[in-house]
Amino acid sequence: MIHARSIVKDYDGFRALDEISFDLEDSGIFGIIGHNGAGKTTLLKIMSGLVAPTSGELFVGDIDAVKDPDSLKSTLGYLPEESRLYENMTVEGYLSFFGEIYGMKQADIGRKSRELLKELDLDAGKKKIGELSKGMKRKVAIARSLIHDPDYLVYDEPTSGLDPMTSRYISEFLRTIRSERKKTILLSAHNLYQVEELCDRVMILQRGREVAFGTMDELREEFGSVFYDVEFVLEDRSALSGLLHDYEESAGVLSAKVDDVDSLNELTAVISSSGGRVRKIESHYPSLEEMLVKIGR
Repeated sequence: MIHARSIVKDYDGFRALDEISFDLEDSGIFGIIGHNGAGKTTLLKIMSGLVAPTSGELFVGDIDAVKDPDSLKSTLGYLPEESRLYENMTVEGYLSFFGEIYGMKQADIGRKSRELLKELDLDAGKKKIGELSKGMKRKVAIARSLIHDPDYLVYDEPTSGLDPMTSRYISEFLRTIRSERKKTILLSAHNLYQVEELCDRVMILQRGREVAFGTMDELREEFGSVFYDVEFVLEDRSALSGLLHDYEESAGVLSAKVDDVDSLNELTAVISSSGGRVRKIESHYPSLEEMLVKIGR
């Protein structure tokens, strides 16, 4: 479990994080989103023990990450936004180097490296890291973060700048290690659709302050409700008088948006009683992008 209370970070009079508090259960994926400058990377670096908070408390499992950040190294894997790798090394040599830093035995390093490279579909042969594509380099960085089998992973923009196929592959990989290996993953991402699909809970930051935190259902309830798109066929348009303020027509098919279930039921009842036919009803929920736009106003 991760327990954070009143995390503050000041830089020369500028408050980057202001009283951030939350609790995260183990074995989940938790997203941190917000506009540029919201404090996402600062919070992730504090979670990783790379930056000390100005004040507040943070426990990652049994570790007091404020008083003893070095103890996080054995239980946490960190992935920065930019994959800064030793480009003159081979992939195997690079992973072996970091395995040794973590005090692993050579046999365990070799076994774990082979396992990760297979899972990440990463076959670099004997190429040096500098010869690899950006997507392959990102996979190498992810393998490095997992070589010592940590319980907690902190990933800053794990799929930033990658092609859609590689991005999708990494998303599915994260989902797999969450469910099958019970990893706890904290990540930030500008790809808000990816966050919606991947994360169990999401925190929204604005100018260093937490403005929302919860499941997608909880956030949707807080920032907007479902609405419905209805497609239907109806000859007698007069039946819609006083019921709909606006609707569109294309090739004889009408479409309208209604904001609640009662209005939806009333509309479909009128269509049916007037000899019409409902072709399709689709429900729509506010996206994270729409929430961010609303928050930023």
